[in-house]
Amino acid sequence: MPAALLSVSDKSGLVEFATGLRDRGYSLLSTGGTAKALRTAGLAVTDVADVTKFPEMLDGRVKTLHPAVHGGLLARRDLPEHMAAIAAHGIAPIDLVCVNLYPFRETAAKRGIAPDEVVEQIDIGGPSMLRSAAKNFASVTVVVDPADYTRVLEALANGGDALELRRGLAEKVYAHTAAYDAAIASWFAAQRGERFPERLTLSFERAQTLRYGENPGQAAAFYRDGADSGLGALRQHGGKELSFNNLLDLEGAMLAIAPFGTETACAIVKHTTPCGLATGGTPLEAYQKALACDPVSAFGSVIAFSGKVDEASAQAVASLFVECVVAPEFAPEALEVLSAKKNLRVLEGTATERGHSLDLKGVRGGLLVQERGAGFLDDAGWKVVTRRQPTSAELKDLLFAWRAVASVKSNAIVLARDGATIGIGAGQMSRVDAAFLAVHKARGAGHDTAGAALGSDAFFPFRDGVDQAAQAGVRTIVQPGGSVRDEEVIAAADEHGMAMVFTGQRTFRH
Repeated sequence: MPAALLSVSDKSGLVEFATGLRDRGYSLLSTGGTAKALRTAGLAVTDVADVTKFPEMLDGRVKTLHPAVHGGLLARRDLPEHMAAIAAHGIAPIDLVCVNLYPFRETAAKRGIAPDEVVEQIDIGGPSMLRSAAKNFASVTVVVDPADYTRVLEALANGGDALELRRGLAEKVYAHTAAYDAAIASWFAAQRGERFPERLTLSFERAQTLRYGENPGQAAAFYRDGADSGLGALRQHGGKELSFNNLLDLEGAMLAIAPFGTETACAIVKHTTPCGLATGGTPLEAYQKALACDPVSAFGSVIAFSGKVDEASAQAVASLFVECVVAPEFAPEALEVLSAKKNLRVLEGTATERGHSLDLKGVRGGLLVQERGAGFLDDAGWKVVTRRQPTSAELKDLLFAWRAVASVKSNAIVLARDGATIGIGAGQMSRVDAAFLAVHKARGAGHDTAGAALGSDAFFPFRDGVDQAAQAGVRTIVQPGGSVRDEEVIAAADEHGMAMVFTGQRTFRH
């Protein structure tokens, strides 16, 4: 009679799975709460302690770490000497193991949880059984995910060897235990305040395979670090499946609105950088102001709102070809309007980040790892460096420009007025070219650049960018400062009667 050992913390589907195993001729072994749940359901169960001849001890810390368990899992059925060895010690083979681990990650994520309580959720016996069974996948079926219960039962019912199924389940086990250990290691690093441990172990789960990557012919997939945060937490209402580039642009759009906190904001993004960004009294006003920055580039864009989208805003968005629209919430009427566009992806949620999340960039042979961006950018520590002081209204435009430029690809220059971008120069090799492009885009969209505020993501290395801004009528500039030619740049601003603020921090986005 084949034997199955079941010991799970997540008991969803357990009774049905165990019943299916019994009906297929398996005897059931179990521990603790799992055994209790099975007996309550009327299933006959043998306690592991009866197999090991050793009681559970140390509050359940020791129960399956025994040769009677691991010998039954690891013995190769194709080696007579293995089978003779376990028989000599009265050890019976175990043919199936179903284990899911103590909820370490869920416990560690709770606020106010004591470290000792987290440590108690580090599973020892569970990973050991899983790894033993997975190593012997040629003979042992190992199940770590309740989602696999049905296909395991179907394979057992169909008969045959099912070697490929067991091999796939073994692969899943090692990925699962690696992720589990990675979470534990990360927690220990966080406990001692280490952001960049000596060994960085990352674990992501595949959310979906994608039709292709940035270009057709490039295979791609989307992996997430959890279902409850980031882009993986967004709920999609209709539209086509998200593409690689959609996801990149969604990240860019949500990055753009993040610095504005609870203000009503709208970002229109193309190729991960804004082509329009604005705040307003309503979502519709914010959208209209953002769209006015560069209505041509907005075609085929991704749009993010910081607040609830109403019907009027949805009607305005629906009049334009848009790939995706994302917001924390949509009014039912807005969803009805947007759902009429069959190819439009509508995503609802906040896509919040986990605490202390890291920004990863792949390079050949490795990763570059850094803290995430500044998030909510304010005017703390600003220093006016010109003779002319900005007015309160100009300071408001400068703060908007500084928050806006942080989401634009470097070298980046934005022109802003009244809580909206009117010109954006993104991704240029020189800062003077970025300034030229911002002015060119603004005038091309019919905006008057006179009196605008200019935001620069890094210092001006020469005065030429300031001179160009002055020619366009720009009256105020916000920039990090820190160039060896700062005095020359400040002198240029003074010559043109401009007000300039140094922030003391750079916001490059490569």
